[in-house]
Parts: sequence; structure tokens; C-alpha cells
Amino acid sequence: MRIASFETAVIEANFDWTIVRLQADDGTSGLGECFFAPGLSSALAEFSELVVGRDPRDSSPLVSRLIQASSGAGGMSGVLHNAISGIEAALLDLNARKLGIPLYRLLGGHYRDRIRIYADCHGGGPLESYGPLLLRRQPSWSPSAVGKGSLWERHLDLEPDTPSAYAERAKTMVAKGFTALKFDIDVPTPYARDEANGSVSNRELDHVVELVRAVRDSVGADVDIAVDCHWRYATTDALRIARALEPFGLLWLEDPVAPDNREGLAIVSERSGIPLATGENLYGTRPFRDLFTTQSVAVATPDLQKVGGLRLGQRIAECASEYGINCAFHNISGPIGTMGSCHVAAAIPNFLVLEYHASGVPFFDSLVGRNGNPIIRDGHVELSDLPGLGIDLDLDVARTFAKPGTSFFGTEVPSAVL
Repeated sequence: MRIASFETAVIEANFDWTIVRLQADDGTSGLGECFFAPGLSSALAEFSELVVGRDPRDSSPLVSRLIQASSGAGGMSGVLHNAISGIEAALLDLNARKLGIPLYRLLGGHYRDRIRIYADCHGGGPLESYGPLLLRRQPSWSPSAVGKGSLWERHLDLEPDTPSAYAERAKTMVAKGFTALKFDIDVPTPYARDEANGSVSNRELDHVVELVRAVRDSVGADVDIAVDCHWRYATTDALRIARALEPFGLLWLEDPVAPDNREGLAIVSERSGIPLATGENLYGTRPFRDLFTTQSVAVATPDLQKVGGLRLGQRIAECASEYGINCAFHNISGPIGTMGSCHVAAAIPNFLVLEYHASGVPFFDSLVGRNGNPIIRDGHVELSDLPGLGIDLDLDVARTFAKPGTSFFGTEVPSAVL
């Protein structure tokens, strides 16, 4: 068996969902998804020359070859990790389909077949859609989406987030069956601050506390709440935030300091009584092991569409398990990437909960031909015994939402009319 074709498609959703489709010469195909990045489609096109003609059953040697080629080309940048992650997932899906088994069987079997999902509620505001450089855009399918500015400007062009908006968003998602929620706390406030130095004023800290209090009061003690800081804060200010939020029994405080500030993360972890989570911007196993050995993190959050592949994510989880640390995979992908993460979540002992970032995307379920049946029901994904990922891409729906100016599995998508 040989790989006969390597094609990609980009769906314009809340982010770019880049899909890899591999097809073997016997007609078996496999799907994977990559985390967005500038230049991702070009990187995938370059990798196709190393993939087509290879035996997909030798998936580990093939991925090693891709890594070796990347290292020889100047090192493994983020975009190359993202590309390899999608290719590896497609290889696994193809092999599992060929064998007629669900993907989790290739990963050693399942500890669970019901995967708990948490709803990322963002800042409680309207849908936002982002391009590869995290610039907001207004996709054609959502005229109400906020269409300007950058994520990294802390939404300064938006209205300040209010406790009542957070509470209403929380109640809405709990009514849909979710038992775990996450909110952003690095959001606009009525109080001016210095954006560059990572500081938090007393009034801003009070506002953050009121946001979290409103969520907790609205959903009660039985719903888990996590909060995300997006690496915004200096160490001392992150520690102030952590201590102020201790009374609310958070599931975790995510990314309070810059990704490379491991000493700061250790300080916040040691000096506060709140679980910390991080890992979505780490690649490979070694950076995670450094965090695990120092017990600087309570919850590991690798992103399986960028960390280097599904099996690498499984190895990271197994390493975390040795140190008594659970995994909650970061996931902003569409249904293809989400299901890939679900299969890994099923195959590891220390899975906690999986992120769902696309509740505002109306075609999430129809993209994979669910005939009105949602992938996520009552805050969980039920895995089946269907081969591979257990879902298939609906090409007609996917083509409808393909990103203008890209290639849809070999067919050019017209550019948007300005």
C-alpha cells in the first residue's frame, strides 16, 4: 500500500481549520487537522513530496523523516510542527480505517468511551473569527462577528466585559449540558492600565474577581470553572490574581505568565493555592518534562494539532501521569481535530477534560455530515466503534465554507470580492 495523493483544504471558521487528506492507492483515505499558522499551506505542499509514494503503515518512520527534513531546513519552527501534526493524524486515521478499527485501538485501547468537554466561553461577548496572525475578520457566514483589531490588543475596541454577561453566558452553556466552563479574565475593563508591563491595578483585580464571582454564583458548586490569562501578567501580578481567585474553587488558572517564564510559573504555583495549567505553546516532550519534574503545573494542556502529533500527545500524557499530573488538551480546532483529540483522551489514564472553542460556529456538526446529530451531547462526546476517527467530512458543506483564495482538495477557491 502506498500514499497516492496528499491534499489539503482550509475552512474559514472561528479560526482557519486546515484539513489534510491522504489517500492510499487502494482507495483508503485518512483525515487530520493542523493548528493554524502563517504559511501553513505552503509548508504542507512541501511535505507532500516526502509523503506521496510512501507506505502509510510505516507512519512512525515517515513522521521521523518529516522531522529530520524540518531540522535540516533550519529547525522545527511552529508552522512545521503544526503541519506534521495534521499529517500524522491523517496517517493514523487512514491506518485505522484500513484495519476497520477505531483510532483509539491503534493507541492501545480506551480507558473511557465518553469524553468530557468544557465550553470555552471566552469573554461572554459576540463571536470573533481570526486569521493566521490573530487579526479579527468578518467571515461571510457571520455578519455579526466582530471584524477588526487583534486578539493581542485585549479587545480594546470592544465594550468592557461585565459580570452579568459572564453569568448569562455561563447559564446558557450549562443549560446545554456542559459541566465545565472556561472564561477569559484578560479582558477589557473600565480601568486604564499599562498594556506593556503585565501589571494589574487594584480596581482591575477587583473587576476580575467580580467576573469570576458572577460565574460561580450563576452555576453553583457543581460546575467546574477554569480561567485563562493568555500569558499577560508579570509574575508578582499573576500571583496576586491567583491568590484573589482562590476562594472560587477553580479547576485551574491557565497561562498566567509568559510561556518562557518557567521560574515565574513555579513561583505562582508554589505560593498560591490554585491549580495552574499550561502547555498549548510547547512542542515535543522535553519542555513538558521540565514542568512535570518541578511540579510547576497541575494540568498539562498540549494542543494535539500543533505539538507534533496524536501519539506524541499520548506520550506527553503518559509522562505527566508519572508525576501525578492530569491532561486537559487545548483544542480550538474543528470536528476533525476535535475527534482526533477525543481518541487520545480515550487512550490515556490521566485525561481530565477537552476544550471546545467553536460553540459560535453554526456548521461545526454539519461539516461532518451528522444529519442534525451533534458531536457533543450533554457536554460529552460518545466514541463509537466506527473505523478511524468515526466521522467523515461532508465535502459539499466543507466547500461552502472553504476559505477564499485557498485550495480545496486540489480545486482553487475564488478570492473574496472586496
